[in-house]
Amino acid sequence: MAITAGMVKELRERTGAGMMECKKALTETNGEMEAAIDLMRKSGAAKADKKAGRIAAEGRVVITVSDDGKRAAVVEVNSETDFAAKDSNFADFANEVGALALANAVADVETLSAMVEASRTALIAKIGENIQVRRLVTVDAGEGQISSYQHGAKIGVVVCMSGGEGEVGKHVAMHIAASRPVCIDESGVPSEVVDREREIQIDIAMQSGKPREIAEKMVVGRMKKFLGEITLVGQPFVMNPDQTVGDLLASKGASISQFIRLEVGEGIEKKQENFADEVAAQAAAAAG
Repeated sequence: MAITAGMVKELRERTGAGMMECKKALTETNGEMEAAIDLMRKSGAAKADKKAGRIAAEGRVVITVSDDGKRAAVVEVNSETDFAAKDSNFADFANEVGALALANAVADVETLSAMVEASRTALIAKIGENIQVRRLVTVDAGEGQISSYQHGAKIGVVVCMSGGEGEVGKHVAMHIAASRPVCIDESGVPSEVVDREREIQIDIAMQSGKPREIAEKMVVGRMKKFLGEITLVGQPFVMNPDQTVGDLLASKGASISQFIRLEVGEGIEKKQENFADEVAAQAAAAAG
């Protein structure tokens, strides 16, 4: 059967694959469109398997909030390069993942990954990179309200706030994006973290010749500073460093019950490549 340009075009639109791949699949299946799609899906799955071991440390964080502002899903979807993460097909896939997570109240990333596996495999075949749905955090504001802030595609913050008005929730979310607090207040700091820091500071004070009982008194101020640096309410507010976030919330009659901050690639050992190497890798992949 003759393979026409129209058939190749249709297959490209339905699969997102390259022209030569589409023509080859149609030739091998004697022009049967559905059989060609099946063949290419199998080929795509094989490509996905080959790419599964590659480090996917770039990508996007997507925040999806329910219409009533009571629930949110925050997902991280990874690619190998920032080049791929900026691709519109990748962005569409990441948004699809977030929407599915919220609409189906998905509780864990394994379930979510299974739900989007067919789309993920097809996208891997299309852009030629390993893609992973890495993290999912779901948030329920209860009696409060959700505010969010997206810093580009790399950082996403969700805040559950009660009280307050205007854009205070968004402003606090922006602060969290910039200042990386560990928890809301001192009650959320693990005791082992406090104890470890206190012992370090006591040891430093004793190195100057002070006895331990004096050193313990000396570090009270240092520990207050330490806790202020890592807790949300103790940090100077980025939009007005003369007041803490705690002072801001108190002045607005607001309180924060929970916050989530995800940044692309946190905790992943990322292979260092310069831009020229990345472009060369992209060109080599396209030629292959």
